[in-house]
Amino acid sequence: MKRILLIVGGGIAAYKACEFVRLCRKAGISVKCVLTEGAQHFVTPMTLAALSENQVYTTLWDLKDETEMGHIQLSREADLVVVAPATADLLAKMAAGIADDLATTLLLATDKPVMAAPAMNVRMWQHPATRRNVAQLRSDGVTIIEPDEGPMACGEYGPGRLPEPAALLDHVQTCFGVNQMLSGRHILVTAGPTHEPIDPVRYIANRSSGKQGFAIAAALAQLGARVTLVSGPVTAPTPSGVTRVDVETAREMANAVAAALPADAAIMVAAVGDWHVEAAEQKLKKGEAPSTLQLSENPDILALLSASPHRPRLVVGFAAETEKVVEHATAKRLLKGADWIVANDVSGDVMGGADNTVHLVTADGVEDWEKMPKDRVARRLAERIAHAL
Repeated sequence: MKRILLIVGGGIAAYKACEFVRLCRKAGISVKCVLTEGAQHFVTPMTLAALSENQVYTTLWDLKDETEMGHIQLSREADLVVVAPATADLLAKMAAGIADDLATTLLLATDKPVMAAPAMNVRMWQHPATRRNVAQLRSDGVTIIEPDEGPMACGEYGPGRLPEPAALLDHVQTCFGVNQMLSGRHILVTAGPTHEPIDPVRYIANRSSGKQGFAIAAALAQLGARVTLVSGPVTAPTPSGVTRVDVETAREMANAVAAALPADAAIMVAAVGDWHVEAAEQKLKKGEAPSTLQLSENPDILALLSASPHRPRLVVGFAAETEKVVEHATAKRLLKGADWIVANDVSGDVMGGADNTVHLVTADGVEDWEKMPKDRVARRLAERIAHAL
């Protein structure tokens, strides 16, 4: 039986620790919990003791436990140390090597892998001090689970939410080598927009944020795949275990896709620009700008991939539509030679938003998926891909 030591930080997201412990126990994972002083304002030791079926630890100054150097024993007997939620304060102390309570002393004394799931206000998450601390922890070998984006208890919106307990369990099982359904498989993913230059400072683009493609790459890696992510110009962090290739234009993306072959599957999520123009070498002035732009078609990456002699076993395209979503996606699957098309309506705030509603179009028909966060769409699609391969 695998064992984790769960350190619960003092944030509102601490309530999710209860469901996380329950899911871990259901999955056959033993859990021992440590509550910081702040965490005890949100969840009680009694609750986590009942759910974990283990004693819960709260202080470094327990005479009974510390006569046997209990903090050292706790830090060494687990297979994995999980910090969830990892508050800004906890991350700062971890990065600086501060050990002023039971939780931070355990983290400094452990010789086991550490996984931290940050949760905090969006401005705290984006603050330069937090970004430095996260970078330092990653450099030190700590696995950082990127927070979700969405509404927060403080009323603001953005990245900083603790991932749902089921997603945290997925990360734990990946760390343990469980559910490695795609181990040994190479999967190619494209994500984000392309930028087609007009001159050195202007370009043609679209509103794609890359979030869905990056989430899919992360979900595939969590299932054990070797993932090559060809990304257009976005600022999203590279998912853990993923090899990223940055490109700007559709022609660069086409070349990068070809260079990444062979692959067992290709998931073409990127919103590739359909056209490009002959870019001016110098910035165009107002009086010099042409009254019309002469558009030329970009390479059709999905069609080229489907017809390639090195065609992956499974080719999945995406169709972003604003009307007749399923009809257009069905026609696109046949026209482009793809095995599956994932269709979604982008007439709202999907591009850049946190949620997605998709329709999976295959040779067998259409599956309508309910609206869900993009990371859940990613996990569901990754599992379908694993079963198809």
